[in-house]
Amino acid sequence: MRLTVLGGCGVWPEAGQACSGYLVEHDGFRLLVDVGYAILPQLLQRLSVDELDAVFVSHGHPDHCADLNPLLRARALRDDPPAPLPVYTLAGALDAVLALDRPGMLDAAYALHEFTAGDRLDIGPFRADTRSLPHWVPNAGVRLAAGDRVLAYTGDTGPSPDVVELARGADLLVAEATYVHEVPADSKGYQSSARDAGRQAAAAGATRLLLTHLRPGTEHAAARAAAGAEYGGEIAVATAGLVVDLP
Repeated sequence: MRLTVLGGCGVWPEAGQACSGYLVEHDGFRLLVDVGYAILPQLLQRLSVDELDAVFVSHGHPDHCADLNPLLRARALRDDPPAPLPVYTLAGALDAVLALDRPGMLDAAYALHEFTAGDRLDIGPFRADTRSLPHWVPNAGVRLAAGDRVLAYTGDTGPSPDVVELARGADLLVAEATYVHEVPADSKGYQSSARDAGRQAAAAGATRLLLTHLRPGTEHAAARAAAGAEYGGEIAVATAGLVVDLP
């Protein structure tokens, strides 16, 4: 299994970066997990839109799904459009982004598969176990297993025992770390810090930790140090172009 970070910024993309988007590959199958702001240009540096096999979207905030619109446009508005792209998400999560164009314009470009958090999905070679994690809007964390490798991704979430269960024994936990040490009072329960991510990675026994969704301007070294105070494994920060192999 291979993960390529296309973007890992929280809220809005920094210069040269993008918001949440992760290309996960196994046995030639290419799954895009989240499609936040500025993901499409990053994706197009690596493959054409018709080489993508499926998309999974954790929740409906635009820094996780906005670039689904240009992705579908790039597939639909061509002389030889590819087959509909399977898109997996929670019920209603993509209503706003799918309504950006005139009715019917992009219908042939995608096949929408809405699920309920807690469902198990088969997406190509991946067994995808989903779990509801706390955020302002419904958010589905996902545990992707292929062969004997496991990648867990939180989407956006506050600290929760469900994050620990999602990441139990995972080879890699990709965890939201919007803040470094403390989450502001108005966001507690709905977002996490790097310290929270480290604590939960340790409790889950995850082998590696990838911090993502840092607010623009956050010092990466400070985030790694905060997570490292709670977790003794390998820690990295998600930036566009980072490749993590799970051999």
